[in-house]
Amino acid sequence: MTCLWLICTCLAIIGSVYVSFAALLLRRFFNKSPADAPTPTTPTPSVTILKPLCGAEPGLEANLASFCSQAYPGPVQIVLGIQDSADPAASIARRLMPAFPHVAIDLEINAQSHGANRKISNVLNSVLRSRGEIVALSDSDIRVGRTYLRHITAALQAPGVGLVTCLYRGLPVAGLWSRLAAAQIDYRFLPSVLVGLSLGLAKPCFGSTIALRAETLGRIGGFAAFADQLADDYAMGAAVRKLGLKVAIPPMVVDHVCSERSFADLARHELRWARTIRLVDPLGYAGSVVTHPLPFALIAGALQGFGATSLTILALVLACGLLVPLQFARSLGGGRVPIWLTPVRDLLSFAIFAASFLPWPVTWRGQRYKVGRDGTLTPA
Repeated sequence: MTCLWLICTCLAIIGSVYVSFAALLLRRFFNKSPADAPTPTTPTPSVTILKPLCGAEPGLEANLASFCSQAYPGPVQIVLGIQDSADPAASIARRLMPAFPHVAIDLEINAQSHGANRKISNVLNSVLRSRGEIVALSDSDIRVGRTYLRHITAALQAPGVGLVTCLYRGLPVAGLWSRLAAAQIDYRFLPSVLVGLSLGLAKPCFGSTIALRAETLGRIGGFAAFADQLADDYAMGAAVRKLGLKVAIPPMVVDHVCSERSFADLARHELRWARTIRLVDPLGYAGSVVTHPLPFALIAGALQGFGATSLTILALVLACGLLVPLQFARSLGGGRVPIWLTPVRDLLSFAIFAASFLPWPVTWRGQRYKVGRDGTLTPA
């Protein structure tokens, strides 16, 4: 019992140091974010944005409209991909066309399947319409600012850069469970990525944005090379790095719309995320146990009967746990997620972390899959 108490106490203290470091990196990141978007290069490259759609999820029309409202001087094409003609997302797509007549919006309805990853299958149908020098793939739950494309294209013009991806924060739109989902992104995911980048341990590529030249896309085998991958975004980043090119992350964040309406929605989504990260980086994921100081402080307190030492450590952990939320509020003019949810989110994140090691299938867009050791998907 004494040995277990000591282990939990050490993990709680190490976790508090980690959270403090993450808050510092978050402050530096927001401080270096430019107030103005980069000046576009001349000539301005044409851009095709691929948006695979499946269902009329909350906020979808506003998400898509944000891509149609870009302050970008070059040609922009948006291809909205749908696999089922009865999909309610089709009516939303058709409403956008007259609303943004200056944007070339194409609707591709194609049920052809190319692999187990239904999103990439959708993308493969849509990319046939692509006309841009730069191809940007972005998930349907992403919402961006008006200067998004200027940041992306500027980062892609830097020497040695082959792909651009974006960090993101949570935007809750559906009550308590969506706020908890946003808290996971804001208070845990984003800081952990910054820590990983700072220490040289992370090589991320996110579905929020995958922008690359059409020529580079061809060199990595096109989207078809990732048709059976669960972590298709990570695999694309790895493929570009194998060419000797860099994956750039511009100093800005986009919004990830969180629309979870129940605990079941939240658990399914986050378990898929957690399983994906564990498959991509098993050692790093196991080491992330130190990012959960609160559960270990509570276990240590219970083992000691919540004596003075354990209560002091618990108070330290709770205080450090507020540093990241307070930094979000300071840097962005107020957080979108209440700070009081932080301890609840910490305990829930630890439960998801533990459950991710169980050999359960993952659920994605209503379909259950088994995940192989190499990250490939097989319908369950």
